[in-house]
Amino acid sequence: MHKAHLLIVDDEEKLRGLMARILGLEGYQVTEAKDIKAGLKTLEREDIDLVLCDVKLPDGNGIDATAQIKAAYPSTEVIVLTAYGNIKDGVKAIQNGAFDYLTKGDDNERLIPLVSRAVEKAQLQKRVQALEHKVNKRYGFDSIIGSSEAIKDAIRLAQKVAPTDATVLLTGETGTGKEVFAQAIHYNSPRSKKSFVAVNCSAFTKELLESELFGHKAGAFTGANRDQKGLFEEAHEGTLFLDEIGEMDLELQARLLRVLETGTFIKVGDTKTIKVNVRIIAATNRDLLKESEAGHFRSDLYYRLSVFQIPLPPLRERKKDIEALALHFIRNGAEKINRRPPLMDADFKKMLQQHTWKGNIRELKNILERAVILAEGDTLTTDLLPLDMQYCPESPNSFDLAVVEMNHIRKVLAYTKGNKTEAARLLNIGLATLYRKLGEE
Repeated sequence: MHKAHLLIVDDEEKLRGLMARILGLEGYQVTEAKDIKAGLKTLEREDIDLVLCDVKLPDGNGIDATAQIKAAYPSTEVIVLTAYGNIKDGVKAIQNGAFDYLTKGDDNERLIPLVSRAVEKAQLQKRVQALEHKVNKRYGFDSIIGSSEAIKDAIRLAQKVAPTDATVLLTGETGTGKEVFAQAIHYNSPRSKKSFVAVNCSAFTKELLESELFGHKAGAFTGANRDQKGLFEEAHEGTLFLDEIGEMDLELQARLLRVLETGTFIKVGDTKTIKVNVRIIAATNRDLLKESEAGHFRSDLYYRLSVFQIPLPPLRERKKDIEALALHFIRNGAEKINRRPPLMDADFKKMLQQHTWKGNIRELKNILERAVILAEGDTLTTDLLPLDMQYCPESPNSFDLAVVEMNHIRKVLAYTKGNKTEAARLLNIGLATLYRKLGEE
């Protein structure tokens, strides 16, 4: 915890100095200001935990200043210094957001305990604020990387729907970041303080998924030794994210539709109805409209789920974002193995741009984390990429013999850390031949 920083705003220099000395001896960092203007400048410049502010000041009233300070710096606490017996000022100051008030010259014994409690509250609020900022950075819309129009359109739609309770359907290929969007919608909604619960519908059999979603009573089936809460109960007043919803069994789809329509369900093996308040965000890589027309997905459920659809673009349609995403995954990968993030050489970047990314962002993430682990130097080179990326029909010249030969020479040079004599020896060619081939590049 940082050393608490206090600001005393008072035009009486001697009293201000005395309070500063007393509080300084208690281990606080203390800054002084003679009027409101100077105090506000200090607040702009410094991270202040607590302001002790006199009521009567040369350029204004400390009670009005309290409201101004709390509006601009909500986590900074204010203690107002009132004249003897003027309780009315103290009460008004508290109404304006002050933590408490002190009577000047008469409340010396209250000073230290009151300051201690005010500082504790201010620092707790700042820790909560920092945690919320960290959560938002990790799960909010700030966590979605990219500046291409395709991704910006998707973010704009998600930001519009987030504050509502509307059911959302996220569509797009596997690996396009549907769970990241679902989390961002949840953490920017009024439900953000409640649970975000995610389940992949393709990861369970029909029976297991039914038990996961709705819970079960003891004895409902073999192995059900005790009552079990389902994910709908876990997500009460929060958000339930149903990934790969297109894989859900038709019978289960009917049960899900009932929850969406009535907000109620019955546990497996039970007869009692349970009421829940849950927001549903679903995701699929299938065309659910076509699936419903073919009889593989309930059309009534489709229309309930698709109240607000957000299509997520594949990575090949947002190539502008590849480098920014790559830098992010390289930093994360390096952090995991406690090393400095390596750079990408020009050919490495070019190959990332040329690839079709059938696995989308997930594929990019996995490839870059692997490259960071394999890299021995401080630069990522093409030899660290999977062979199918280095030699594949995606690049027009990938089967050209000269291109294949040059790629191999680059790999060997990377292995020898640029030592051309050693590279020529390993390639079993003369040094002059190596220089000639490099000159042909």
